[in-house]
Amino acid sequence: MEIITSLAAVAAAYLLGSISFAVLVSRAMGLADPRSYGSRNPGATNVLRTGNKAAAVLTLAGDASKGLAAVLIAKALALRFGFGDVTIAAVAVAVFAGHLYPVFHRFSGGKGVATAAGVLLGLNVWLGLATLLTWLIIAFFFRYSSLAALVSAVFAPLYHGFLFGPDTLWVAVLVIGAMLVWRHRGNIAKLLAGKERRIGAR
Repeated sequence: MEIITSLAAVAAAYLLGSISFAVLVSRAMGLADPRSYGSRNPGATNVLRTGNKAAAVLTLAGDASKGLAAVLIAKALALRFGFGDVTIAAVAVAVFAGHLYPVFHRFSGGKGVATAAGVLLGLNVWLGLATLLTWLIIAFFFRYSSLAALVSAVFAPLYHGFLFGPDTLWVAVLVIGAMLVWRHRGNIAKLLAGKERRIGAR
């Protein structure tokens, strides 16, 4: 029974992650599909390129909330259903993977920055805040969302290792960081070529 409920939790997390708030918010606010302009990435940074800050904020909040909710719900149900850290770690990776490769959108999703932030906050608030602060510092000084994401992806497992040591949840953080870097491989090439768009550029 424990295996079945764990698998159900992981599957539910993936489906939750597959909900694209960039697409939903854009449709609700009468904006163009975020997959049709800019970086063609269904995320808050690309939605911001429409000039509609409210839509970008709602997208950011939605994508972060689903990551946070998936982890917190798994934690809340852990005692009742006998979930251990392995299941919670799997849920964290699953909701993130759902955002990157959503079943509702032909497995073409966003870069995962906001969802990863929500997941990290759910795993531990200090881990999430440290990683978020890293993103903000890099984004403020360099104005590249992708660079901030890449630096944060590298530092997140380091922060977790420093705060809690290498445990099961650390593996999840490491996997999420690696997936985020892989998802940004195109941005890395643009950064090196000096062709990456800055935050807020239309």
